[in-house]
Amino acid sequence: MDVEADALRLAEAMLFASATPVTARALGQVLPEGSEAETVLAALRDGYAGRGVELVEVAGGWQFRTAPDLAPRLRKVVSVPRRLPRAAMETLAIVAYHQPVTRAEIEEIRGASLAQATLDALLESGLIVPKGRRETPGRPTLWGTTPAFLAQFGLSDLRALPRREDLLVEPPTAGGMPPADRAEPDRGPDPDIGEGPSNSGMAG
Repeated sequence: MDVEADALRLAEAMLFASATPVTARALGQVLPEGSEAETVLAALRDGYAGRGVELVEVAGGWQFRTAPDLAPRLRKVVSVPRRLPRAAMETLAIVAYHQPVTRAEIEEIRGASLAQATLDALLESGLIVPKGRRETPGRPTLWGTTPAFLAQFGLSDLRALPRREDLLVEPPTAGGMPPADRAEPDRGPDPDIGEGPSNSGMAG
């Protein structure tokens, strides 16, 4: 693949400097004239394949992340994000699979009331955001996930979510999305449920 060294260096620098995934469109604005962003990204991805840091496509853009096989070993020395409580993870899963969804619908699916603290935790984490209002009496707020949610869980887009029919067993101990329809009342943090990889650290 014939890609100019200057274009590769510029793309590499932009990807390392950005705290969020870089889109091909954004990269194309800084590349030398005549350089195709998709071609440069593909060459950079191939160049980093098999190394300790790899270029992966997440949340509609591209980002350098720790190689998946190295992540467990690095967790011994690298701090990981605060884990979300089980109720927050269940709520997040429901929003992800049913969005846009109202608070009342979330409560109906979970079979338990939704504490304001749970909603606030997801909002503060930047994982969910209001998506308008449903045109029904009371005009309740509709909730959906954000690009930060996709990046947090290493998803290129919502189509990359596991199929709900495949989620028939307990969720993995870290980084996975729990079943959306498993109801359980609010309670404190659960050490078996993780938030997933961080934007700039682990790749899952």
